[in-house]
Amino acid sequence: MTTFNDRERAFENKYAHDAEMQFKAVARRNKKLGLWAAGVLGKSGDDAEAFAMDVIRADFEEAGHEDVFRKVAADLDGKADETAIRAKMAELLAEAKAELAGE
Repeated sequence: MTTFNDRERAFENKYAHDAEMQFKAVARRNKKLGLWAAGVLGKSGDDAEAFAMDVIRADFEEAGHEDVFRKVAADLDGKADETAIRAKMAELLAEAKAELAGE
């Protein structure tokens, strides 16, 4: 029975680790997305960092990515279309996951 318990614990630990890594990747993606959007809006320095933090906070409004998309789309207001924003979100998520895997 010990072997079964060990395997069960290992699966639980892996699930917890994977969930934590996904959370970190999404948070990192949101910051990168915020910095990208800030650049599109012509913001830099502290203003860009503050904007990125607003994007990160937007992710806590509801489950999923739509809250972040809506925030960025509303702020960019025609400077980037839905396809461009969603493509950038996907690109930055892949980049964030790669960075975390390398750490």
